Amino acid sequence: MNEVLDNIMSRRSVREYSDKPIPKEILQKIIEAGNMAPTGSNVQPWRFVVVEGQAERKKLAELNLTVYKEWIKNAPTVLQEMRKERDAMMADPIYYGAPVYVFVVGTPGMTAPNDCPMVCENIMLAARSFGIGSCWVFFGQLALGDPYMQGLLELKEGEKVFGPVILGYPKDGFPPSPEKKKQVVKTV
Repeated sequence: MNEVLDNIMSRRSVREYSDKPIPKEILQKIIEAGNMAPTGSNVQPWRFVVVEGQAERKKLAELNLTVYKEWIKNAPTVLQEMRKERDAMMADPIYYGAPVYVFVVGTPGMTAPNDCPMVCENIMLAARSFGIGSCWVFFGQLALGDPYMQGLLELKEGEKVFGPVILGYPKDGFPPSPEKKKQVVKTV
């Protein structure tokens, strides 16, 4: 298998991280890879907010956990059951104690909803190529209405947050591949 396909096939969502920091030059290369994502008419409707500070990460985890606890009460029962065990065993079931959070902020315009998820995928694949784990954590944006989070991300009118994607070295290696559904392909 070639390196690109091997990287794609071995990428996993990592939810347990070591304390090892990501070197600045590697983090910069990961962000650069995100920036190289395809974009309609080369609009590049995104910007990045990288959160590494311990105090900022802790505050974001607390804010989002508070909203999450209310949100999960109204979630479908199947999701509540899926999350119950993980939530009980982790102090931070939102960002999983990751040392870096990357928020991809989509700027207003018609291509951001299609382009920004590709930015996040590029970030996750680039991270994997350096042996760094990642996970797209929807719950990490539940408190976007909070003034602290809005200020930290410097959100402007019409901007939308994608991710965040959390990054860090896996605590115990990359998890095994989950079973994938059989491909449904129609060729005409």
